[in-house]
Amino acid sequence: MVFLKDIVPAAQNNINTQIILLDKGKPTRDGQNKMCLALVADKTAAVHLQLWGEECDAFEAGDIIRMENGIFSYNKNNLVLRAGKRGKVEKVGEFTMEFVETPNMSEIKWVPDPNNSNKYVQHSVISPHSRIFPPTP
Repeated sequence: MVFLKDIVPAAQNNINTQIILLDKGKPTRDGQNKMCLALVADKTAAVHLQLWGEECDAFEAGDIIRMENGIFSYNKNNLVLRAGKRGKVEKVGEFTMEFVETPNMSEIKWVPDPNNSNKYVQHSVISPHSRIFPPTP
């Protein structure tokens, strides 16, 4: 299992992690497909999770989710964690998981690694918290 603080943008499905769903946006349509964004976290960081189709209805705030073979990449200019075609997400529990809301890995600006063009490195923090799911006062 990988911690969210250790994920980097990539075009391959290899992220195995366990996260808690903190907040979920309203479903939208992307052509024929239903999709929604969620804010998830573990004890090291948070990230935006993109849910597709039936996944939008399958999870609620407080659900603990195990992801296998996930991908952390851009979709329509948003950096999101998602299961993709080869990955899967499943509910494995509720409410009892340690988590933090910062840093948000989706709110970090990533740039190509000058020493390896196939990798990305953190450049700067765009926002200390989620712009999509702002903290409640």
